[in-house]
Amino acid sequence: MRSSRPLAAAVVATAFAGAVLLPAQAQAASGSVHLYKIYYDSPGKDTGSNASLNGEYVQIKNTTSKGVSLKGWVLSDASNHKYTFGTYTLGKGKTVTIRTGTGKNTATTLYQNRGAYVWNNDKDTATLKKSNGTKADSCSYNSTKVDYKMC
Repeated sequence: MRSSRPLAAAVVATAFAGAVLLPAQAQAASGSVHLYKIYYDSPGKDTGSNASLNGEYVQIKNTTSKGVSLKGWVLSDASNHKYTFGTYTLGKGKTVTIRTGTGKNTATTLYQNRGAYVWNNDKDTATLKKSNGTKADSCSYNSTKVDYKMC
């Protein structure tokens, strides 16, 4: 009977070829700031009221191990409606909700202060860009069967 150890060692070596192993601290620091959920069709009829406008929103989640400043970051849709973040830090492991209508900004909810809907009820693409213009994330949907998309 022949030993399978050399074969097993070759398989393991091949599996790790090209893989980058990070120190434990670097692995813990990995994560991202990304689009989490788009609630694109607010509940009920689209009346244009502030309550209806605020029924559509985007959530952004920080899965890194530290707070991230979103100052100057831009959230946009396919029609190039843009929301630019002012001074705001998204804490580690936290989620922020960006509502379309007006309201008082809090640590967990920000408002675009718009008087019209942004997110199409059938299909659209949300894009999140860092303050330097590089794309952090994007998320698309193409459905009228549900009112939201988990990104």
